[in-house]
Amino acid sequence: MFKSYSQKVFGLIFFAACMKMIAAPFLELGNDEVYYWTYALQLDFNHFDHPPLVGFLIRAATLNMHWVSELSMRLGAIFSASVGCYFVFKTTSVLSSERAGFFAAVLYQAGVYTGFIAGFFILPDSAQLIFWTAALYVMSLLLFANKEKQIGYWILLGLLIGLATLSKVHGLFLWAGFGAYLLCTNYKRLFSWPFMVAVFVTILCVIPIVYWNVVYDFITYRFHSERVTHTGIDITSFSTELLGEVLYQNPLVYILMATAVIGIKKISFHQKNNGHWLLWMSIPLVLIFWVVALFNPTLPHWSGPAFIPLMILAGIYIDQQKQSWTVYLLRTSLGFVFTILLALVFIVQKYPGNFGSQKNENLGEYCPTLDISGWENFSLAFKTLVAKDQANHIMSEAPSIIVGKWFPAGHLEFYTARTTGLPLIGVGPLQDIHKFAWLNKQRPAFKIGSDAYCIVPSNVPFNVAEAYGAYFNTIDAPITIEQKRGGVVVRNFLVYRLRGCSKVPQPLL
Repeated sequence: MFKSYSQKVFGLIFFAACMKMIAAPFLELGNDEVYYWTYALQLDFNHFDHPPLVGFLIRAATLNMHWVSELSMRLGAIFSASVGCYFVFKTTSVLSSERAGFFAAVLYQAGVYTGFIAGFFILPDSAQLIFWTAALYVMSLLLFANKEKQIGYWILLGLLIGLATLSKVHGLFLWAGFGAYLLCTNYKRLFSWPFMVAVFVTILCVIPIVYWNVVYDFITYRFHSERVTHTGIDITSFSTELLGEVLYQNPLVYILMATAVIGIKKISFHQKNNGHWLLWMSIPLVLIFWVVALFNPTLPHWSGPAFIPLMILAGIYIDQQKQSWTVYLLRTSLGFVFTILLALVFIVQKYPGNFGSQKNENLGEYCPTLDISGWENFSLAFKTLVAKDQANHIMSEAPSIIVGKWFPAGHLEFYTARTTGLPLIGVGPLQDIHKFAWLNKQRPAFKIGSDAYCIVPSNVPFNVAEAYGAYFNTIDAPITIEQKRGGVVVRNFLVYRLRGCSKVPQPLL
């Protein structure tokens, strides 16, 4: 059917994209996805916890927010993963062959991080995939395809790394890995004027991030620095990071990457430094997160991009060694990741129960499937409740939804506030409400005598009386709206009526 390996790669990309687009409408948006919706709601030079590019990607995928659904929200991630897959194929082809490039592309789609986490769910990592993989491709052209003397490629590299950094700040590692490689192979290139121009272009790209942080007293970096202040060796955190890396890369893909690293001397490259460059663009970043995890809790997807060069290395290894077990693992790994996707859709839609707490007071806590289900049905039920309250004059004519943490605030913003038309206001410490402190500035402020609803999912316990008792005269007993799956109640939504605002919360900004 496909005569060339480039055609096979396009077929692979098309198949993977179709599978994801079919699954997307059956899984509601997760905690992070709905939070990054707020980046699209209020575009800015930077945001409390990440740079801004994911917000622009969401705007583009949703046609400037005129087509809003789970599918449109995730189209940016699916597109990014598709483009990233192609750049992995092209980079591997420069270093070895198109057949090796096809194998690397399969590993990329089979990776849980590249093909599923950042390649399906809309995250800052999703936007970064395009620019990270494109930067690797341009580097390969500069280093190994005689493009070093063409200034346009250097400017493009600086722009791509700048855009990767505007997605997530650790995009700057691309310069660190590339610079370290040049330092070890030909340090004079570090002081060449094309290299300097490329770095300058990246600096221009990150000026918006720096400017925003100057305005807000470097709040982003103070927030992230507080996440890495633990002292003492934490074996649990380190073990979690290692296990998470294996799972997030797909255990079968991880085995193939580890095999390629161990057997790198058996690989024949077009140029002797090909393998060294791939290792410099990968291993140091992995080691950095291992060191961080040894002392602080980390999230396994932070190191996700560092494994992309190892997928390229593994693709070349599989191609050249021609060992049947590596080809078997390669095929199985792709089926593994899409089996996970289909299983997740089935569980979220049909599984009669939850995987978390069964206690009524925190029903569903620690069940990840509840993050991506139940919100749409709850919002419809809540909209009916609000209409009845208005008809019976139980609440004021313009109540708000009040929330104290960024999750479940993101879900309530996307599914509930957006569909009911009620403004959502974040009230709590900045460390808890994040971006919602900025959204508050463009929304109606609380007034003395106004009313509000507070919605507490049972899987995210929250003491409403303790948090908001000082601001309202009356807090009614909650109304319970059940979420059922397979005929079983898996979560309760508690809707509190907060009436008669007696004290206006002070703005955080």
